Amino acid sequence: MPNIDFKYSEHIIPKYYDLLDDILDHRHTHYKLFGGRGSTKSSFISIAIPLLLISNPDIHACVFRKVGNTLKSSVYGQIQWGIDQLGLWEYFRMKVNPMEIIFIPTGQKIMFFGLDDPGKIKSIKLPFGYIGITWFEEEDQYSGEEELRKVTQSTMRGGEKFWDFRSFNPPISAANWANKDVLIPRDDTLCLKSCYLDVPKEWLGQAFFDEAEWLKEINPKAYQHEYLGDAIGDGGNVFENAKLVQFTDEQVETFDKIYMGMDFGWYPDPTVWIKCYYNSNHHDLYIFDEYVANKKRNEEIWADLQNLKEVTTSDLIVADSAEPKSIADFRAYGSNMRGVEKGQNSVDYSIKWLQALNHIYIDPVRCPFTAEEFIEYEYERDKDDNVVSAYPDANNHSIDATRYATSYIWRKKGQ
Repeated sequence: MPNIDFKYSEHIIPKYYDLLDDILDHRHTHYKLFGGRGSTKSSFISIAIPLLLISNPDIHACVFRKVGNTLKSSVYGQIQWGIDQLGLWEYFRMKVNPMEIIFIPTGQKIMFFGLDDPGKIKSIKLPFGYIGITWFEEEDQYSGEEELRKVTQSTMRGGEKFWDFRSFNPPISAANWANKDVLIPRDDTLCLKSCYLDVPKEWLGQAFFDEAEWLKEINPKAYQHEYLGDAIGDGGNVFENAKLVQFTDEQVETFDKIYMGMDFGWYPDPTVWIKCYYNSNHHDLYIFDEYVANKKRNEEIWADLQNLKEVTTSDLIVADSAEPKSIADFRAYGSNMRGVEKGQNSVDYSIKWLQALNHIYIDPVRCPFTAEEFIEYEYERDKDDNVVSAYPDANNHSIDATRYATSYIWRKKGQ
């Protein structure tokens, strides 16, 4: 086995020092690296994979791109670069047909696949051990988490330890599934964002930094997206101030002024109840609880709110006044429910009030339905895909419930 004299400073940027320790100690299973151009995230993974292979002689690795004909010029060459940087070239044999890199002392393999032919994954035959490492490069190019999950359900089996790497440059829209994915916390997942400013200038060259500064001067938004790796939106997102943040129980306990709202539905449109807190000093809204139901009678919903959400008969719920019969039902059950006071242009006014908030913080674990609606809600577009100033009346049930809940705030003069 090779004796590796590995020096962090020569191969990876300081931002990745603790990350590599985390990986080698197997503190997490999923590692999601994202950021702008020149952040060296792919270079880092191409160094981590050979190190893991050598440290775990019973595992193999699979590296994926969305399209197979991009493998040789991207991840295959990238892994070769990582092996060379580690000074281990003589210990690996490179093959193109099939495309794989073999660690000579043990016969462990790094295999490369395009997911345009997913059948190849199921036909993998290993001489020993199991697939312990997967890497999905350019994650945003895949159709969604379901496509990747179908792969890992085949690869993550038969062993005790697994490492799953994802890397991508964030798409411009915050609604893109890959951008949303890194915002959802999981105990077995570590997400890390980086950009070219984390990298020593001599690694990228002065020309790279000059080009970045030029774009920053002439087109700051393009610079923010391309070089800093921010999902700045394309002008179509209604709530660019919506942020997904996980709240602690201790933080929720400090929320002293609570608002509740409900939008009625049946199927496929659901009934949605939300619970939020408004910080008037900072002009921030915190949405920290939700209830979503399809095909449930009002009496069942009220029982759920009492038993599951601890809603009491004294808690004010502001609901859609277009359903007076449903409001009457809830009041008959003992709920302190009131219909929202609507007026001319109240929809536009209330949405503009929400847009004017400094932040709309939404807990994606406590409120996954609400988080998805706010992040994905976009202006309507014309036939040429140009944004028009109209709010679509679809997939906005939590948004409506939030408007109702906060109506006693935004209807006040001066708000």
